[in-house]
Amino acid sequence: MGKLVRSFGLALIVALTFLLPVIAGELGDKLQRTDQVLLMRHALAPGIGDPSGYQLNDCSTQRNLNQVGATQAARIGGWLKQQGVANAEVFSSPWCRCLDTARLLKVGPVTPERSLGSFFNQATDGQAATRELQQFIARTKARIDKKPLLLVTHHVNIQAYIGENVDSGDMVLARIDSAGKVLSYQRYASP
Repeated sequence: MGKLVRSFGLALIVALTFLLPVIAGELGDKLQRTDQVLLMRHALAPGIGDPSGYQLNDCSTQRNLNQVGATQAARIGGWLKQQGVANAEVFSSPWCRCLDTARLLKVGPVTPERSLGSFFNQATDGQAATRELQQFIARTKARIDKKPLLLVTHHVNIQAYIGENVDSGDMVLARIDSAGKVLSYQRYASP
């Protein structure tokens, strides 16, 4: 019996040695496709919305990542690299909590993008903002072809885009059509 258990254990280790790289690279492989984009809600920034009178060019006036959020973003970046996501085109909402999250991921240079900005305080702007986001995704995927596209944004933007709310640091792999509209999606909880 002991010999059988050892043989099974050895076989399992050998199998995992060959399978883990395949499993680990699955997300990275999917993002090589022209019909896939990864959206991520910024890491933990305690509170809701932003203080009144906040300024986009002044992080001290905004709701920002705390230390837990900064650690979470770095951990997600490590996880993404394990999944084969590196050298990505990374775009972020111009809000500091999103820019900080995107930079801490360290999977590619970060470019601020207006269409990823929060419309939390202007809920009536949701449909127009979602159309603008779809157009941005379509243009960008057409330009970068098979390079991974990662977008760091806010829960309201993701909810309007896929129809479901996500938690801080959660990700959504969206399969899109040529106009940037979501056809289906898969959620990834923050690791």
